[in-house]
This record gives sequence, C-alpha cells and structure tokens, in this order.
Amino acid sequence: MGKIIAIANQKGGVGKTTTSINLAASLAVLEHKTLLVDADPQANSTSGIGFDPRAIKSSVYECLVNDLDPRDAIQPTETPNLDLLPAHIDLVGAEIEMINMEEREFKMMKMLAEVKDDYDFVIIDCSPSLGLITINALTASDSVIIPVQCEYFALEGLGKLLNTIKIVQSRLNTALEIEGILLTMYDVRLRLSNQVVEEVRTHFADLVFDTIIQRNTRLSEAPSFGISVIMHDASCKGAINYLNLAREILQKNGMAIEKSQTATV
Repeated sequence: MGKIIAIANQKGGVGKTTTSINLAASLAVLEHKTLLVDADPQANSTSGIGFDPRAIKSSVYECLVNDLDPRDAIQPTETPNLDLLPAHIDLVGAEIEMINMEEREFKMMKMLAEVKDDYDFVIIDCSPSLGLITINALTASDSVIIPVQCEYFALEGLGKLLNTIKIVQSRLNTALEIEGILLTMYDVRLRLSNQVVEEVRTHFADLVFDTIIQRNTRLSEAPSFGISVIMHDASCKGAINYLNLAREILQKNGMAIEKSQTATV
C-alpha cells in the first residue's frame, strides 16, 4: 500500500514543483515504484518531467470532475519506476465545477484509492493556493512536506498553512501528519540563508528535515530539458541533495533505502 505525500505551501516560488519532481525521481531511482501527481493547473510537474500539457488528453481534471479511472490517465516517464498523473490548464476550472459535488473534499482521495496499492509512494505537487484542490490533496494524503525557501520572508504564510493543516486534520483527515519542513534554495555564501536555517530549526525543531536543498544551476536547468536533475546530472549537488532527502524519508518510514544493490547513484 503506497504512502501518499503532498508537497504543499500556498507561497509561490518555494520549490514545490522542483521538490515534487526530484523527490519522486529519487525514490524511483532507489527502486521504489512512485507516482507523481500534478495537482497544479500550471502543469509545471507535467512539463518538467517531459510532457507537453497542451497535448495531454486525460489528466487529473478528468479524474476529479468526470470520474475517469486514473489508470487511463497515468503515463510512464523516462525514469524507471516513475509514472506521472498529468495536469493541464483545464484544472483551473475544476474547483468551480466541484463546488456543488457531494463530498467534494474527498474526490482526490477516492481517485487515488484506485491506484495507491500499485505504488510504494504517491507524491502530489500542490498549487500555490489553499483552494479546494489543495484541500483535496491534503485530505487524500498520509503526510505533507512543506518546502520553505532560505530567504527573508521564509516564515511568512507558514502559520496560515499550518492552521489549514490543523483544520484538515480535525475535520477531514485525522491521520494526516507533517512529514517534515524542507529548507530549499540554500546558499552557503549568504549569512541570511544560515539565519533562516537557524530560525526555522529553532521554531520547528524535530519537524525540519536534516537534508537542505542547496541552490544549484543543474537543478534550475533540468526542467527545461523535461527531466529530473538525477537524469540530467546525477553527480551534481541538487541530485545528491534530493537523493539524501529520499533516503531520509525512507529511513523515517522504516523502509529499505535501496531495494537492491543495483540502485546506487
């Protein structure tokens, strides 16, 4: 039975999509069958893993609104063990169309229940908002990873997100846990980056991952090639950071870090 992890923060530009793509690819490289779900109308996870959102015929939208079987929308990617449930721009209208539906907050949970047993992990890339689709993702998930960038306004809006998570925990998904807070865009040369790390660790202690995602040119380049950073340059800092994050999550969940000795990067 697969573990479902949402990557959420209503603040844009914190590394949600970068984390979704590269964590999913890292888990896949470590031989854990993984599904990446693009739940953002911008469809950046879809294009970032090598698909043209305009050419997508069946997507998350059809699964949520028209009850399409997700297996009819899932696409295999170039990365072994990694599949994608893509998005396209129509997802923008899904929230309006879902408003009058019964149990509208549970649509994604029902959708993913169809396929979660086929995977070890399901990673959901959430949109930068706390709208109905993000609430659906949190309701469907076992846990949530919150990316926080090492910049001046790092903690801005974090309280609002944590409050939303509490509401979801109390009303919709009592089993939802915080998998961890992930520090992203860390620049070792900047005093500010170190101050933010210190501040977040002081406030949230054990909730913060040991792994920190550093700023890295290869990490920024990879989406333009439609591949994860691991496929782009497995030896770069960005790839090593995300592989370390994947290993930390596997360890935390008591799972084998590598299923066989062949999965060494």
